[in-house]
Amino acid sequence: MTAEVAVLGAGMHPWGKWGRGFVAYGVAAARAALADAGLHWRDIGSIVGADTVRGGYPGYVAGATFAKALGWQGARVASVYAACASGAQAINTARAQILAGLADVVLVVGADAAPKGFFRPAGGDRPDDPDWLRFRVLGATNPTYFGLYARRRMAVHGDTPEDFAQVKVKNAAMGALNPYARYRKRVTAEEVAASAVVADPLRLLDICATSDGGAALVLSSMEFARRHGAVDPVRIRAVSTVTPRYPNTVLDLPDIATDSAVAVEPDGEPFRASIARAAYEEAATGPEDLSLAEVYDLSTALELQWYEDLGLCGEGEGAKLLREGATAPGGRIPVNASGGLASFGEAVPAQAIAQVCELTWQLRGQAGDRQIGDARVGITANQGLFGHGSAVIAVR
Repeated sequence: MTAEVAVLGAGMHPWGKWGRGFVAYGVAAARAALADAGLHWRDIGSIVGADTVRGGYPGYVAGATFAKALGWQGARVASVYAACASGAQAINTARAQILAGLADVVLVVGADAAPKGFFRPAGGDRPDDPDWLRFRVLGATNPTYFGLYARRRMAVHGDTPEDFAQVKVKNAAMGALNPYARYRKRVTAEEVAASAVVADPLRLLDICATSDGGAALVLSSMEFARRHGAVDPVRIRAVSTVTPRYPNTVLDLPDIATDSAVAVEPDGEPFRASIARAAYEEAATGPEDLSLAEVYDLSTALELQWYEDLGLCGEGEGAKLLREGATAPGGRIPVNASGGLASFGEAVPAQAIAQVCELTWQLRGQAGDRQIGDARVGITANQGLFGHGSAVIAVR
């Protein structure tokens, strides 16, 4: 088990479509996190930026971009890109710097100004890029993938569109209580069913939007936290950043084919389940210890899959867990108390950081009307392109 790092500050810029550049959102989130930590930008020894590849050249060097916007002060800098896992990879980079003694206190920032509609590859021909290939060769947009995954769950596990709709109902109810969420309106299952079909069986309200937004964290060594007067801070106990194993027998975005299992016996553990297992092992904890989870609900069906991959229930039992109310507030293991991507939409570099912001507020008891009682241990989970998986375990 590795040493812990403290979360001294958490800050966000509300999600939405604000018509501004991603730097403005990141700076606002950073300043909020610094204020929450009771620190000044000049106190920061390093800054790690989660990159956005849609923001032009500054997006590729997000660490320095945010450092410049906050005011050059000589801090170390790093920029990280791992698609939807970028924020967690940035947290891991900051943690590594702290544990290596390179910096006592590190600012982590991610922000995006997302395009309208679903994400698409950048221009140009890239036949070695599986993401480009699935769009150009198959025409398989992200919603198409979400729909195929939902169909698989229906065929293999007996999930229904009504189950998927209940995920949205649950998350929208929590998002309605979150001042940072883009969509702050409760919905009914009937409203989900009446929304337009996007990728059968998924409807518009089953799929998350693309959004603008920003999130930031101030992380420090435990010694710095004590000197700073934080006697019982939220601590990051584990960060998992594992890759898949060969052979992979389940389609995972953006791959358009599974590895052959003819000559090699499958490992028996899906990629996403391995992400959580690595985090549990590092933290010396398990799903039975969790108070809450924040997961990557690109679609309602994918949230149900995360229940199983996190070990909250057995394979094929995600819908049953939902129906029992276990993942709702007051249930055994509330999932997406923030409202999830269903309420926020995707601001890609920021979302894994935002998940840890939510854990921080919940573990501090500062989540307001959406507070989960007696929250002590939380996990986040998300998946980026090309085998980037991530999970963060925070405790108090």
